[in-house]
Amino acid sequence: MSQAVENIKPSYPLFRDEDYKASLKNKQDMFEERHSPEKVREIFEWTTSQEYQDLNFQREALTINPAKACQPLGSVLCALGFEKTLPYVHGSQGCVAYFRTYFNRHFKEPVACVSDSMTEDAAVFGGQKNMFDGLENAKALYKPEMIAVSTTCMAEVIGDDLNAFIGNAKKEGHVPEEFPTPFAHTPSFVGSHTTGWDNMFEGMQRYFTLNHMDDKVVGSNGKINLVAGFETYLGNFRVLRRMMEEMGVPHSLLSDPSEVLDTPADGQYRMYEGGTTQDEMKDAPNAIDTLLLQPWQLVKTKKFVKDTWNQPGTELSIPIGLKATDEFLMAVSRLTGKEVPASLEKERGRLVDMMTDSHAWLHGKKFGLYGDADFVMGMTAFLLELGAEPTHILCNHANKRWKKAMDAMLEGSPYGANCEVHIGKDLWHFRSLMFTNKPDFMIGNSYGKFIQRDTLAKGKEFEVPLIRIGFPIFDRHHLHRMTTWGYEGAMYILTTLVNAVLERLDEETRGMGTTDYNHDLVR
Repeated sequence: MSQAVENIKPSYPLFRDEDYKASLKNKQDMFEERHSPEKVREIFEWTTSQEYQDLNFQREALTINPAKACQPLGSVLCALGFEKTLPYVHGSQGCVAYFRTYFNRHFKEPVACVSDSMTEDAAVFGGQKNMFDGLENAKALYKPEMIAVSTTCMAEVIGDDLNAFIGNAKKEGHVPEEFPTPFAHTPSFVGSHTTGWDNMFEGMQRYFTLNHMDDKVVGSNGKINLVAGFETYLGNFRVLRRMMEEMGVPHSLLSDPSEVLDTPADGQYRMYEGGTTQDEMKDAPNAIDTLLLQPWQLVKTKKFVKDTWNQPGTELSIPIGLKATDEFLMAVSRLTGKEVPASLEKERGRLVDMMTDSHAWLHGKKFGLYGDADFVMGMTAFLLELGAEPTHILCNHANKRWKKAMDAMLEGSPYGANCEVHIGKDLWHFRSLMFTNKPDFMIGNSYGKFIQRDTLAKGKEFEVPLIRIGFPIFDRHHLHRMTTWGYEGAMYILTTLVNAVLERLDEETRGMGTTDYNHDLVR
C-alpha cells in the first residue's frame, strides 16, 4: 500500500481505499475471533434497554470513562498561570507525557512541563535523588523563575515527602535556597483535576504568604483578587479583566494561563508568557477580598482565604448566564464602591435581547449535560433562564452537598421539575440515560461524540446530538479561545445552543417536497 505524492490523503478517506478495506477485513477474519454481526447487534440493543440501565447503575467495581482527569493535570494548569513558572511533576515520565499531550490536543499549543522520571529503583528506594537531579537540571536548562512541584501516584504510594525533598535539595546546593519552589501533594487516585488545581493554588498561597502575614492589612491595596480555578476557556480570563477595567476596579487575576496557552505564531517560541507575578501573589492578602469563581472546586483555597488571609471570601456562583453575572458584578460593586458602568449595562441589555429573540426555539428543549461541578451548575442555571429543560445532569466528582444544591435549584424552576442529578457516575451511565429518557441534545466535552454515535446506531430517531461545551475539546478547533463567563460568554453559549437547535431542524426538514414546508429561511 502506498500513496502518490501528488495526491496524499489523510487517514480519512485513505482507509476507505479498497486495499485498506481488504487489509482490515483480513485482520478481522483471521485474528479477531469476532461474534457474528447478529450477536453484536443483539447485545447492542440490550445495552440500550431499561433492563440494562438498571444493571448498569448497580455497577460498583468498575468505572468506564469517568468524565474527569487526575489531580496532577490540574496542578500543571495552575502552575502555568504564573509568570515564568515551570510545572514539575515528581513521578514517571509517562504521566507528564499524558498531561502535556492532553493540553496539547485541547489548546493546540506546546505545553512546558517536566518530570524527574522516576522508574523502578525510585519506586523501591524513594525519589529523592531524582528530585535533586531534576530540580537542578530543570532550572539550568529551562531557566524558569519558579518551579511548581506536584506528585503522581507512584510518589504518593511510596510516601515521598516533597517538603523534605525540596528542602534537602536546597541544603545540598542543587537549587538556591531563595529560589521559589511551591509544591502540592496531588495523588492521582483520589479527587480529580479540579482538586489538583485547588491543591496547587493552596501551595502557592502557603509558599508566598503563610509566614509573611505580619505586615498584611486586608483592603490596604484597594484591589479585588479573582481566582478562576481549573478553567480552560481562555476568553474567560480576558472577559474578567475587561469587566474589571470597565468598572475601574484594581484587581489581581491569580493564576492566568491565557497568554502562555495562546501565544502568537510570529517566529519566536515562548516557553513562558504572561501570568500572575510573584509580587501579585505576595500582595494578595492585602486585597479587599478574594472572589472564588468556581467555589465548589476551590475548597482548600477558600479555607486559606478566610483563615489565613482573613478576607471575607464572599460567596459567589460561577458567572455563567444572566443572573450569575449580575450577582458577580454587584458583589464587586459592593466591595469596591464602584458603579457598574453603562457599557456593561448595555452589554447586559443585548444579552436580554438575544434571550428574547431565541426564546421560542429554546423553550422546552431538553438537554442532558455532564462535566465539572461548577460548570454544570452554571450551565444548568442558564438553561433554566432560557426556558430549556435539563433532563439528566452528571458530575462524577461532585459531593452530596453539591447534589443537594443542584436539586434545590431545579426545584425552584418549573423547567427543572423532571431532571435527575447524578454524582459518582460515569459516561457509560450517561449513555444509558440517553437511550431510556432521550433528550433533544447533550452538552459536554468531546467524549460525548461516541455516545452520539451509539444513539445514532440505534436509528436516526434515537440520535442525541452533542453540543461541545466543556473540557476537553479535542475534535474541534479554537473553542478554547471562546468565552463562557459574563454577559459576553452567555451570548456565546446562547448562540451555540440556538444554532444547534436550528441546524438540527434543518437536518430534519431537508426532504424536497416532503418535509421542507416550514419557511426555511425565516428562523
